[in-house]
Amino acid sequence: MRQHEVKRERELGGNTFYIRPFGAFKAANMSGEILSLLTPVIAGVAPLVLGSDAKAGGASILDMDAEKAAPHLSNAMSGVSGDKLEALLKKLLIQHRNVSVELEGQSEAQLLTEDIANEIFCGDTQDMFILAFDVIQVNYSGFFERLGGQYGKALNAFRVMGQPSSKDTAS
Repeated sequence: MRQHEVKRERELGGNTFYIRPFGAFKAANMSGEILSLLTPVIAGVAPLVLGSDAKAGGASILDMDAEKAAPHLSNAMSGVSGDKLEALLKKLLIQHRNVSVELEGQSEAQLLTEDIANEIFCGDTQDMFILAFDVIQVNYSGFFERLGGQYGKALNAFRVMGQPSSKDTAS
């Protein structure tokens, strides 16, 4: 069954995470929450990414000058509720039992729980966001690829892995 197959492995902080996809109806349900959180961020940084300061061809948030990007990112994130973000992270990482972890020094994977996540990511929440991004990619990669044709560079700005393909930047 596709839902029970590991689709991605990710090593973070010495721990190996195994990500399985959501069921179809759960993925559809969560897509609205994900888009509601990403839309203000995309809208907030799109002018900077699409502006004259962006590098030619395949601009990315990682390519932006940090001092110039900070006010745009701050404004974009100001409308994002911490409670909503926390709830979404819990849904992506633990609530639906789709992520397992093999802790450093252990040889058997176990389901990622809130207690384990708190222990692993305490003081290093960036890795938690990276893992959440991986879960989103596993579940919605085709969806975001199709959006890439419509929103071009603004959507490509959020791609962490690899370079945007020509079909994503085509007008």
